[in-house]
Amino acid sequence: MNALLEVENLKVRFRSMGMLRALATRTSDPYIDAVCDVSFQVRPGETLGLVGESGSGKSTIARTLMGLNPAHSGSIRFDGRELTDLSQRSYKPFRRDMAMMFQDPVGSLSPRLTVRSLITEPFLIHGIRDRDRDVEAKRLLEMVGLSEEFAQRFPHQLSGGQARRVGVARALALDPRLIIADEPTAGLDVSVQGEVINLLARLQEELGIGMLVITHNLNVVRHISDHMAVMYLGRFVEKGPTEEVFYRPRHPYTEVLLSANPEPDPDARLERIEARGDVPSLMQRPPACEFHTRCPKAQEICSQVDPEVTTAEEGHTFRCHFPVNTPEDPDTDTVGAGSAGRSSRPG
Repeated sequence: MNALLEVENLKVRFRSMGMLRALATRTSDPYIDAVCDVSFQVRPGETLGLVGESGSGKSTIARTLMGLNPAHSGSIRFDGRELTDLSQRSYKPFRRDMAMMFQDPVGSLSPRLTVRSLITEPFLIHGIRDRDRDVEAKRLLEMVGLSEEFAQRFPHQLSGGQARRVGVARALALDPRLIIADEPTAGLDVSVQGEVINLLARLQEELGIGMLVITHNLNVVRHISDHMAVMYLGRFVEKGPTEEVFYRPRHPYTEVLLSANPEPDPDARLERIEARGDVPSLMQRPPACEFHTRCPKAQEICSQVDPEVTTAEEGHTFRCHFPVNTPEDPDTDTVGAGSAGRSSRPG
């Protein structure tokens, strides 16, 4: 199946200081790299999960895909069409096929508009006037499991879970082919998180849409994603099938994240792996492997030579001089996720 979204070597930069200050300080490159040489694909009916700590560049990727941030270099193709060279006016039609769900389920909804107006607003934005808005509002509310009476409510009258369902309905208004969900469970109770994720999974199966899920919640990724990519300081350090990455993480940073993830199995043997220090500033990006300043396995070469991308089984890729859970590791098959604290392969 051909990819719906193809991203190759995407790089996004932001100016870190004004022109006068750059001249005064003799700074030749007054920019920071928020996203560095990122590549991935999303196919129809599949979900890619992007995970990483806050500030790793996940939301920057989402905004760049939607044309809200300019790409410095690289390629973004949607259904075979290159998007990076398009003007805002030319980009607008593609936003009918790519819908965005923002982080804050309530804050992302205008408090002055009713639910009916919120979920049918995309029709007005894109100049679609041949549809009955009342009929569309009822259809969209039914799709996300809300009754027709919600159409006349305002955002402050909704619970977090209801507000998130309204956000999903709004994203589905124009029958998109790709949904970009930025922290779809943020601020929700655990039980409500499960309801929202099950809703997204059901809608994806029924509609055949592709999904890019951006989150720091590894349980969400494990439940809904076919593939996952792990970001650190704007770069993918590991990428592959979700179950393979969970079962056998290869990058030490992935192992750190997994060891901190709550384990639902009360009998699982947990061993927390800590990263040293704090996340470096993008303005002082470490040389070579960016994770070497915090990595428990770092050696001298890690600060001197940028690791190459290694491809393991099933398209599982990683960037590390000293990967963990390698085939020759005698503990790999018995510990499951290596030293990340899982005692058996997740089912």
